[in-house]
Amino acid sequence: MRKVLEECPSCGGEVEITRVSCTHCDTEVTGRFAPCRFCRLPPEAALFLEVFVKNRGNVKEMERELGISYWTIRSRINELIADLGFETDEQDSLGNKRQEILAKVNRGEISAEEAAELLSRLK
Repeated sequence: MRKVLEECPSCGGEVEITRVSCTHCDTEVTGRFAPCRFCRLPPEAALFLEVFVKNRGNVKEMERELGISYWTIRSRINELIADLGFETDEQDSLGNKRQEILAKVNRGEISAEEAAELLSRLK
């Protein structure tokens, strides 16, 4: 079964569910139904949330399973919070971005010069 569309495939506008039906007895209900906030998550955010729940929020286990740093996990948690429509602490998010840039340097993914440029753009 396909996932419910989050936006109009033609114009990108918001969609609403107008009919649901039972797969057992074929009862149909029509109306205007909003998809849940979890249905609107991008696929990668939904997968991250599944890993988070599976590991009971244990960041060390998530680090092992995903092969990413603590700071990357924290950053993704903040992104997930925002994707779900909750407010995030902007300063905490900024700190996480700084830590992630430094972690990339540590892993050899970017140079110190690239990191300096990225850090200077953060405001």
